Formats: sequence, structure tokens, C-alpha cells
Amino acid sequence: MRLGRRIILALAATMVALPAGAYYDSRGHNLDSLERVVARWTPDAVDRASEGELVRLNTDYRNLMLGYSPINRDKSIFYARKALEISQPRGWKAADSDALRYLGQHFYSRDQFDSAMVYYKASLAAVEAMAAGAPSPTNPEGYDEKFVDDYYSALYGAIGNLYNMMDSIPQAMVYYEKAGAIFDKYGWNESNSILWYNIGETWVEQGDMKQARSAYDKAMAYAQASGDSLMIVDAWKGYGHLYLASGKTRKALPYLRRADAYYDAHPDYSPVFRTENLNYIKEALSLQKRQLTWAIGGFVLLAAVVCAVAFRRRRRPSPGGVKTPPHETAMPAEAAASPAVPSPGAPELNDRERDILALLAKAYTSKQIGEALFLSTETINWYRKKLLVKFDVANTPELVLKAKELGLI
Repeated sequence: MRLGRRIILALAATMVALPAGAYYDSRGHNLDSLERVVARWTPDAVDRASEGELVRLNTDYRNLMLGYSPINRDKSIFYARKALEISQPRGWKAADSDALRYLGQHFYSRDQFDSAMVYYKASLAAVEAMAAGAPSPTNPEGYDEKFVDDYYSALYGAIGNLYNMMDSIPQAMVYYEKAGAIFDKYGWNESNSILWYNIGETWVEQGDMKQARSAYDKAMAYAQASGDSLMIVDAWKGYGHLYLASGKTRKALPYLRRADAYYDAHPDYSPVFRTENLNYIKEALSLQKRQLTWAIGGFVLLAAVVCAVAFRRRRRPSPGGVKTPPHETAMPAEAAASPAVPSPGAPELNDRERDILALLAKAYTSKQIGEALFLSTETINWYRKKLLVKFDVANTPELVLKAKELGLI
């Protein structure tokens, strides 16, 4: 799965939490000046502040949380917790949910999944309180239904991503479908297109091409309904990835080349997506070359076999010649080693994970494994990270050693 795409879904509602016209700049511009503003708020000043001033300060803290998120994780976490110091005692659930979700996202990015789940579930509890009628500092009557649903959809996507990374695909799909239902409710076709693209990527990585095709079809349908050409192009890339993973390079390349032509004409769109697409094209061409080589080799071998058979048929034994002694019965070959029997308690692995684990045991690099299995290096690295989590080890040598101890290789 392309994790960057999943994170987009997890952060979909970020800006809804802030008042119209609020400061926000994730590139870091003016963050220093905003820090100087909040630094004036000593604990005594906070105690004397009016509710309106505290709303503004909480918003400033969350702006700093958002602004520092991509450039300074520690500062982002610090300001998220400062925001919670104001919002939690006062029952400001939307502000709570924002800060808690961002804390969860930071732990998610560190692969600390248990901690991330704690924060996500706490954020979800805050949204449930919003849905139940909790008042907001700017509206005593509570939160608008669409506002609440936007928070729900962002959290459902985030929790779905987390379960996905924990290899709990059925649970991930439950939360993805909850997010999709909200997108359908409001006709948010672009969000649904992204969601189903991500689901398609998940099924490709799981090796379920039928489910992947169905998901990409939905991604394309939502993209066309939205009229957003970028969503359509991403769906093309999805189809290309699907056919490449299936070894059907002749079907993959037209989709990938159409996508590349669009990315080339729109350089301001995410260069990460174009790089990924170019890697797919490179993989497809390499695989196509190998397939052609195999086909030529197979044809040559078949021709050699046909010629050998024809030659033997043309031979005739000489009259009165010495009879050919019967062939000796070959001694049975040494039995192949029995496959390893996993020990009780060994983690469950799918076929793809077993293949990668076996190649890691042979000291293959990620690039070599990708070439052997016709997958991108990024995908292999993603699987390696999941294997480290499953086996609860810190590096590849420990992974291989533990897998041998458990009888998996």
C-alpha cells in the first residue's frame, strides 16, 4: 500500500476544526512569530483569561501543532498537549479530538501502533460526545451534524489505516466502509475515490486481485462522478499497478503511460505519485523484457525437443544387430527436505510474506526481492517493516534467526 495516500484520508478533516480565516501554514512560515504570541501566556495569564481569549489561544496552539507537524515532530506534539491543557478541562470536544488525533498520527508515523490506537480511540470518544450534543465554546447548542460527520470520517480513515498496518485487514475494511458511508451521505466523491484507491492498493498487496479490481473500479466511478481529472489519473495508476502485480504488462503499460503523460503535463501535482508511477513503468518494462526472454528460451527449448524426437524416430535398428540392453532402473533420488513445521505460537503469514521471508533468509536485498517477485522496492520495504512488527524484532538478522527458531524457514 502506498502509505502517503492513506495519511491523506486520516487528515481529511484537519482544517474543519479551525475557525474561518485561522492561521495555518504547514511549511513553517511565521511559526516563530506565532510562538512569540503564545509565549506571553503564562499560567497566571491563562487563569485570568476570558473564554474568548482561551479559544483563541487553543486555536493558536493547534495552528502550531499543524504547522510543525511535517517539519518538527517534537514541537508538534508539545503544542498538541498544550492545546489539550486548555480544551480538556473545559469540555471543548472538537479541539480535544483534533489534538488527540494528531498525537495518534505522530505515534502512527513512528510505528508505535498501540499508543496510536489509544489516542485515536480517545479522539473518537470526543467525537461521539460531540454527536451526543456536547456544547462548543462558540455554539452552546452543540455541533453541526456535517461538522461531526467530517470528524468521524477522518478518524475512521485513520483507524482503518492503523489496522491495515497491523495487518488486521478485516477490521481495517470495517472502518474504511464507515468512512465511505459518510462520503456517500454528502456526495464527497473525491474522498471516496481516494478511499477506494487505497483499498485497491491494500488488496493488491494482499494478493487478492479480484477484490483489488473491484476497489479500483469504484475509485474510477467516484473519480468520474467528481469530474476531477487527477482522481481519474490516480485510478489509471491503480489499474496499472493491478495488472503489473498480475504479470500482465501489456495491459499495465497503457494505463501507466497515460497517467505519466498527465503527471508530466501537471508538474505541480504531487511528484511522489509520478515517481511511483515511473517506478511501475520501469518494473513493467523490465518484466516484459524477462517475459520475452523466457518466451524465446521456451521456443528454442521446444524446438530442440521436437528435433530430438524426430531424430530418434528416424533411427532404425540394424538387422541382426545387437539388442540394446534394457535401461537400468535409476536409484531413487534423495528425498527432498521436508518443509519446516511452524512452532506453536508462530505468527501467521500470508504467501507473499513467506516468499519475502525466504528470500531474506538467503540475504537478498529489497531490490533483488522486488525483481524476483515483480514488486517495487517500496512495497518490499513495507512488507519487511510488517514482518519486523509481527516477529517483534528490531532488524532483519533477528527476524531471520527468530523465523528459523519458530520453524518458518
